[in-house]
Amino acid sequence: MDFIGRGVSFPVRTDATGSLALVEGDREIVESIRLILATAPGERPMRPEFGCAIHDLVFAPADSTTAGQIAYEVRQSLERWEPRIDLTDVVVDFAEVANGTLLIDIRYTLRTTNDPRNLVFPFYVIPPHEDGA
Repeated sequence: MDFIGRGVSFPVRTDATGSLALVEGDREIVESIRLILATAPGERPMRPEFGCAIHDLVFAPADSTTAGQIAYEVRQSLERWEPRIDLTDVVVDFAEVANGTLLIDIRYTLRTTNDPRNLVFPFYVIPPHEDGA
């Protein structure tokens, strides 16, 4: 697991001794993926291109075109910013869209172990109005 490494937990917190909490192994990768997807490009002044452009789609209609764009943006950002995984698939699920949530199922393999994993990332959208507007 040396390839995966250790890092500061996200969100940043302290451990039982009052030091910065660190994460390692699989947890490090999960937190890294969540951080990449939760960061909008331009949000970090010293690295403005870091993040994922799915935030531009918050007001987009919940349809197959938007799902394809979300999957594309997730794939692009993770392939660029998370070198410890190989993406297998990105699937957008509309099951919770009435509650304002699209579920992004990210399927990946850890490069060091060829261990398949998945992570479901909730993406919050503006739900459709009852009157269709």
